[in-house]
Amino acid sequence: MSDEYEHGRRDGLRLALTILAAEEAKWAALLGESRSWRTNATREVRHKTLQVAQQRIQTALNRLTPKDDRRMRAEFASVLDKVGL
Repeated sequence: MSDEYEHGRRDGLRLALTILAAEEAKWAALLGESRSWRTNATREVRHKTLQVAQQRIQTALNRLTPKDDRRMRAEFASVLDKVGL
């Protein structure tokens, strides 16, 4: 696989992590808020599912991240240049 393709995959996983973190925060705020035990139980299951999904995506991202420190520095530098920092 090309470096550009792998970089795109990592960006996609980072985006997925960000989305899951936002969803998890939304469900965390709703935990225990309902008077219905069934609704609270459903919210807890959704919250835990999002946490598990985040951990699995983080694991996949770690496996795709190059172990070579110089390549990671170059990748971060290119991202910072794109952002303008």
